[in-house]
Amino acid sequence: MTAERADAPPAAGALPAPALPRPAAAVRPPRGPDRATLPPPRPGRGARRRTVAPLLAADCLATTGTALLVPGTGTAAAAAGAVVLVLLLHARAGLYRPGPAPRVPADLPALLGRSAVCWCAVAAVLAALQPGRALPPAALAGAVAAHTLLVCAGRATVHRARRNAARRGPRATLVVGTDPAARRLAAVLHAHPEYGMRPVGIVTPAPPGGPDVLPPARGGPPRLTSAQDITRAVIRHTVRDAVFTVPPYADPHTSALLRRFIDQGSAIWLAGQAAAREGRTPYAGTDRLGGFACRRLDTSPPRHGGPAKRALDLALAGPALLLAAPLLLGWALALRLADGPGVLVREERTGRGGRPFTLLTLRTLPPHGAATPSGAADDGRAGRLGRLLRRTAPAGLPRLWNVLRGRLSLVGPCPERPATVERHTRDHPEYGTRHRMRPGLTGLAQVHGLGGGAAVEDRARLDNLYIDSWSLWQDIRILLRAAAPRVRRGRG
Repeated sequence: MTAERADAPPAAGALPAPALPRPAAAVRPPRGPDRATLPPPRPGRGARRRTVAPLLAADCLATTGTALLVPGTGTAAAAAGAVVLVLLLHARAGLYRPGPAPRVPADLPALLGRSAVCWCAVAAVLAALQPGRALPPAALAGAVAAHTLLVCAGRATVHRARRNAARRGPRATLVVGTDPAARRLAAVLHAHPEYGMRPVGIVTPAPPGGPDVLPPARGGPPRLTSAQDITRAVIRHTVRDAVFTVPPYADPHTSALLRRFIDQGSAIWLAGQAAAREGRTPYAGTDRLGGFACRRLDTSPPRHGGPAKRALDLALAGPALLLAAPLLLGWALALRLADGPGVLVREERTGRGGRPFTLLTLRTLPPHGAATPSGAADDGRAGRLGRLLRRTAPAGLPRLWNVLRGRLSLVGPCPERPATVERHTRDHPEYGTRHRMRPGLTGLAQVHGLGGGAAVEDRARLDNLYIDSWSLWQDIRILLRAAAPRVRRGRG
């Protein structure tokens, strides 16, 4: 398994950094999580789930009412089968994922077609099971018409209630894009509260280094450019929606914003040119948001491992630490006798959500040869035991204790120092999104040969790819690949 080492030798051609005096006390972060560094809450999921229940109830009542009104379909089995079939057909057509301002006339063709399919299927089943009770054509047409009218009436009632509720309490929304499209969309949302979106800021996906907050234009919402101001706005206003007027994968800065909003639980909407699908114009098959085409971006909930990943860590790290305990005690005793006290090196690293933690490693340098701030140490200062530890795995075995405590995982992004994290986050927009998951002893970037000397963009890209596509089997494959013996060129 691999992880960034504090006492790694300097790169070829680089001058060794001067030795610094050993600090008086090791850095020990607080035991509990710092509230200021916690990721934003996820306020939008419960509200979005509640909006589906009234539509489901309206469809069930309309289907049951049709079965009671049309002669020959009033049996309990026919009504239950029709209800199940209608719900499946509507879910398949996306009729339970309404747009920001849904209207029944826009859904009328889809509702009529699925009503016809449903009742034709019910009539076919009744004719096959009970030929004497087969529905005549007039009754079948009446069932389709009655069902369509009832469904439309029920959904119109739900949509009207939803618009009234949206006017009373619109959700805080961030508009992502550049002027003038972002300003115009914010003005449309402000003028039409029935959409249920209240713009509280305009996020400009621009490279870092510019001004954090630019003055608002014409009394509109402020423009936010820094990650700190975006996080502050999300927490302060309980942002539930993010509307992109630019393609969300247009550049690394916009992709980093999209990951941030998905991780904190916001609903993602694409408006204007961003609503275009491949091979189709933006206005084909989309909803309307004022004068802007709009559609919901289907995003899966963030998967950060959860209980399955934690169970894998405990199942492997616990027995491994017990088996390695005699070896660790032997190395610790040898280091103590050879170089004096202080066999463990404690370093501050950045964990999930930006929270610091203490990383444990066996010392490979004499006590007076502490590691430099950059993590590079002169290999010539290492004793015989230290050089042997560098060539073998025992130096990193104490990190299994970090895994058991939950500060570290077996697989994840490489843990970095806070100064390194701050510098890379400032220079590379996608680097900060690596901290959605706990760091690991090894990871997708490490097994692909992208260690500490690789390009930051490549490491951030593979780390985010691993987080976005996480699965338990992927963790097992990475562990097997990291543990497999390697034959390195130029070494015996």
